[in-house]
Amino acid sequence: MSFEGKTVMITGAAGNLGRVVADVFSGSKANLALLDLKGRGDEQGLFIPTDLRDQKSVDAAAAKAIERFGRIDVLVNIAGGFRMGKPVHETSDEDWNFLFDVNVRTVLHTARAVVPPMLAAGGGRIINIGAFAAQRGAAQMGAYIASKSAVIRLTESMAAELRDKNINVNCVLPTVIDTPPNRSAMPKADPKRWVAPQDLAKTIAFLASDDARAIHGAALPVTGLS
Repeated sequence: MSFEGKTVMITGAAGNLGRVVADVFSGSKANLALLDLKGRGDEQGLFIPTDLRDQKSVDAAAAKAIERFGRIDVLVNIAGGFRMGKPVHETSDEDWNFLFDVNVRTVLHTARAVVPPMLAAGGGRIINIGAFAAQRGAAQMGAYIASKSAVIRLTESMAAELRDKNINVNCVLPTVIDTPPNRSAMPKADPKRWVAPQDLAKTIAFLASDDARAIHGAALPVTGLS
C-alpha cells in the first residue's frame, strides 16, 4: 500500500500504538500530522501539540496540518484511555467523565475539525479505535465499555452519513495490545496471545487504503494469535 502524496493525521501519536502506526504510514510515504499533548522529540512528521478534549485546540491542529500539506486524507483516532475496577453503582463521576472525554469526545472533536475539509476535498478515510470488549457488558468495566461502545455507534452513524460523500468511516476492535505498560500491569499474562502493535497498525493502514474503499461502518475485531 502506498500513501505517497496523502496526509495522515494521527491522534495519540506519541503513545506506544501511535508511534507504530506512524511508522507504518511513514514507510508508505505518507505526510504525517501527529497530534498529542507532548511529543518525544523524534517525530517523523509535523508534530502539533494538541489537547484533544478542547475543540479549539483540535480545530487549530487541523488548520496547521492543512496549511502545511494542503489537505487531510486520513484520520486515525488512537487517543484513548482505560480504567476498571469498580461496579457501575460505585463508579465515580471523575472516572466516568475521564473515559467519555478521552474515548468519545476526542472522536467528536476530530470529526468536527476534519470532516468539513474532507468533504471539500472530495473524500477521505477515518479509522477509530474501539475495543473488542465493547461488544457486550462485563463486570467492573461499565464506564469503559460504555465509552468504547459509543465509539462503535459513532463510527456506524458517521459511515451512514458520509459514505455517499466518498468518506469511509470504520473502526477496529482490539483485545489487549502488547505494550510495555500492559506487560507491567499484567506480568503473569502471556503477551504472545495479545495483539502486536505492528499487526494492528497494518490493519489500520488497510482500512485507510483504496483497497478498503467498499468498507463502510465496519467494527473489525483484531484479536491477536489464536
